[in-house]
Amino acid sequence: MYTGKMLFAQLMDFLPWTTFARIVDRYGGNHRVRSLACAEHFRILAFAQLTYRESLRDIEACLASQSAKLYHMGIRSTVRRSTLADANERRDWRIYADFAQRLIAQARKLYLQEDLGLDLSNTVYALDSTTIDLCLSLFPWASFRSTKAAVKMHMLLDLRGNIPSFIHVSDGKLHDINVLDLLIPEPAAIYVMDRAYLDFERLFGLHEAGAFFVTRAKTTAVPQEIRMRRT
Repeated sequence: MYTGKMLFAQLMDFLPWTTFARIVDRYGGNHRVRSLACAEHFRILAFAQLTYRESLRDIEACLASQSAKLYHMGIRSTVRRSTLADANERRDWRIYADFAQRLIAQARKLYLQEDLGLDLSNTVYALDSTTIDLCLSLFPWASFRSTKAAVKMHMLLDLRGNIPSFIHVSDGKLHDINVLDLLIPEPAAIYVMDRAYLDFERLFGLHEAGAFFVTRAKTTAVPQEIRMRRT
């Protein structure tokens, strides 16, 4: 049995903390912070994600039950949910967004040679969205329907390794097709999407950028032949 570092600490060792420190300095993340520095904040959020915590109260209770082990996990002391809530509200989100992009780039390099089961050397992306239901009384700013609140997460997934390369969170009313305006097309890449993204003007933008797309036709689409070139 391994008696050295805890498993969580070993996982955290793989992260480029020097890069994280530079990003924190870039946005002044630790300026006037007396407790819960950005690195410790990140470790707690990572722990919550890996252990499927469902709320701040759940995170607090779980960490408090293992208070003797927190130091070995890289967490200095038990964190109160009020402190964590303040950090979540006030900390610049761009710190974690930039760090996530760095980790995504690092992970994608590991899967460059993964076999897709297809005779393709192109990068293949899957584009889709999911609606996340919320309680309207708790999230009135996320009005979706008369009795329901929601936000929508749009994701571009690199199928080599199933790694997200683009994530955009919007209100629940944003139509999927608008996300194509936010993407920067990658030449020679193949974009696979459903018919919700069928907009010929936007898809032509992918074509002009040198990318390819695969989608489904809507039943209401009536294609017409404009001209035919004879060879």
